Amino acid sequence: MFPFKRYGCVLAVSVLAVHAEAQTQSPSTQRAARAPVVAAARAVETTGTADESTATKLPVRRVILYKTGVGYFEHLGRIQNDQSIRIDFTSGQLNDVLQSLTILDLNGGRIAGVNYNSEAPLMQRLGTLRLPLEETTDISKFYEALRGAKLEVVSGNTSITGRLLSVERKTRVSGGTTLEVDLATLVSDTGEVRSIELTPAVRVRLAEHDVSGEVSRYLGLLSSVRQQDIRRMTIDTAGSGERQLYVSYISEVPVWKTTYRIVLPSKAGESPLLQGWAIVDNTVGEDWNNVELSLVAGAPQSFIQQLSQPYYARRPVVALPQYAQLSPQTHESAMVVSGAGRLTGSVTDPAGNDVSGAEVRVYNEAGAIVARVNTDSEGDYEVANLPPGKYRAEFASAGFQTTSVRDINIAAGQEQTQDATLRLGSATQTVTVQSSVQSIQAMPMVSRNYTQIMSLTPGAAVLDAARQGLQSAAQAMELGDLFEYKLKDRVTIRKNESSMVPIVQERVKAEKVSLWNASYNSPRPLRAVWLTNSSPLTLDGGSFSVLDSEAFAGQGLLDAIKPGERRLLSYAADSGVRVEANSDNEPQHVTRVMINRGVMTHYREVRQTSTYTVRNDDTSPRTVVIEHSLYSGWNLASDGPQPEETTSNLGRFRVFVDAKSTATVRIRQSQPSQFTYQITNLTDDQIKLFVEGGTINAQVEAALREILAKKARIAVFSKEVSRRAADIKQIYEDQGRLRENLKALKGTAEEKALTQRYTQQLADQETRLDTLKRESADLQAQHDQAQADLDREIETLALDTTL
Repeated sequence: MFPFKRYGCVLAVSVLAVHAEAQTQSPSTQRAARAPVVAAARAVETTGTADESTATKLPVRRVILYKTGVGYFEHLGRIQNDQSIRIDFTSGQLNDVLQSLTILDLNGGRIAGVNYNSEAPLMQRLGTLRLPLEETTDISKFYEALRGAKLEVVSGNTSITGRLLSVERKTRVSGGTTLEVDLATLVSDTGEVRSIELTPAVRVRLAEHDVSGEVSRYLGLLSSVRQQDIRRMTIDTAGSGERQLYVSYISEVPVWKTTYRIVLPSKAGESPLLQGWAIVDNTVGEDWNNVELSLVAGAPQSFIQQLSQPYYARRPVVALPQYAQLSPQTHESAMVVSGAGRLTGSVTDPAGNDVSGAEVRVYNEAGAIVARVNTDSEGDYEVANLPPGKYRAEFASAGFQTTSVRDINIAAGQEQTQDATLRLGSATQTVTVQSSVQSIQAMPMVSRNYTQIMSLTPGAAVLDAARQGLQSAAQAMELGDLFEYKLKDRVTIRKNESSMVPIVQERVKAEKVSLWNASYNSPRPLRAVWLTNSSPLTLDGGSFSVLDSEAFAGQGLLDAIKPGERRLLSYAADSGVRVEANSDNEPQHVTRVMINRGVMTHYREVRQTSTYTVRNDDTSPRTVVIEHSLYSGWNLASDGPQPEETTSNLGRFRVFVDAKSTATVRIRQSQPSQFTYQITNLTDDQIKLFVEGGTINAQVEAALREILAKKARIAVFSKEVSRRAADIKQIYEDQGRLRENLKALKGTAEEKALTQRYTQQLADQETRLDTLKRESADLQAQHDQAQADLDREIETLALDTTL
């Protein structure tokens, strides 16, 4: 035992700080702060009174178990004067306790110290013995450790007393058999050396008291190994009179497990029974006697620090990948529920003005809230994805009385309108009215096969009556992001024992279906229950078993399901149904051509048709749910089957198949894309390819060819303008050459004759230049006019054709 304040200073300081803070408060403040804990302390019986040298055990009174493998424990009891109390832990709990232990003396006392036994390793404790014995030894090693000790060896009528010199392994032959024996050599007080075989008939006695004591210590240390997992913590208190002591901490515990039973009804019109059980294991060092037990589903952050052990840096351990497929499996929850209904409406004041920002709360039949929205700037609201059923809506806004509307019937795939007029007054006042919408019969949540009327035997009737009378042993409530099942009665679970308690007992909505997905790699679908959690409880994840017709039908796994959420739960193979899937991919083709502002756009799409053929060989009808992959960028055909609900990448399509019948469903999808072309860049060859490929019709072809004709005419004008520009350039070059020649003739005999000739050529060229310039100007004007006409036609051309 060692003082806690030396090795656990952080905890000691925190505990004393709490006590010191309480001492600095006024008496009334102290009483107010301690009131809840004091009241709880008075509700438990006295643990007993002990003197100052005796540690009294403080019992566990409250346990909260979390899904992260952490438990929260509270001990509460009465103490008197300077009393010491004790709490037993396992070694595995110690680090959590050191990290989280909280101690409060609720009636003015103080915590004097906290101690616990720290067990050194066995090898270290064996090293304190004078006998060189190890944790694992045999008779030879034991005798070797006794060398020099005084022994008395008795074999038959022979007795030898002396100090052990040695023990040797010898080989001898007896009756043709070779044997190995231990030969002990002893030296007597008179110096006589004698040897004797250590056979099973030989008795050896330790003749020295201190050696016998060391052997006893050694055996005691070996025996203590069995108890080394128990850590006993002693809390010393200081005070006067009777007081309450409160101790709390967290500890690593086994994860509590959840398992469910889904009992399908044998009478039409009844809802399935969902029964949930929690399995709790007590592996800590204390019994749970008459404790208040709560089970919390969620993942509060928690960790372990090895505060009681030396710290070493550890490299991460990376496990090898596993490729085995897990079975059974869970099924993804829906993102969009096509089979669900919608509730819409508007909220106004008595004068008919819109009430914006009003809160609209929608409750299911069980009283659980399933939606909360606010009206927009025009007083309108919308609540989508409501499973079929009956609901209650509340409308509230500051300055108005709360209006509650009952019996709002939501049908599958339909929209209901419920308007509300708020009366002036306080929001704490509630006006309840009947729904003004017409009641619509909701789609049954069970299949034909599921609702067949079955005769009840007397045994089945008794079972059904018993199930009707069962009640949950737990109260469920939300804890922020967590969910708590608090047991109604106190429980007792001994250490190293387990318990199984009912936490859910609710009627739910469910439909028995067959579920098929191509990833199963089997033509046989799975038997499943399409379950809607119509209870106000959050269902924690776990396993479930299905009972159908008073017999076991299969098992499966479920993830956590919130109130109002719908989930597929598969539990068996359906050997009476086969599904065959085929897919046809069509080549890409143009579906629409649009021309606007000189740009032609081709809208193309790739189409895929998936055909599912469902054969029901059973004598009862089936509702089969086909899970079809929905790819990003692909659209379902609007005139084809639509999924009842959609996950992140799957659509679930419902197919009903009569007994001994076949049904077919074709699901068509398309992937749209588009390509653009500048009309001014199109060529005759491209238009020819469009016509041959069927990507444009006659109207588009005529418009494009007219544009090409005008482009050709403009091209002719451009060519003629360019040709005349080249002629003008050539004339300018010739005139420059002639003028150079005239300069060179100055003062020569040929000057007069050549001057007349060159002058005439220049005159003719000037005449030609004037003509070319006029023609070029006319052609450019015609070119500009044709270009303007083409630009205007391209700008105003607008076509939108579906092929």
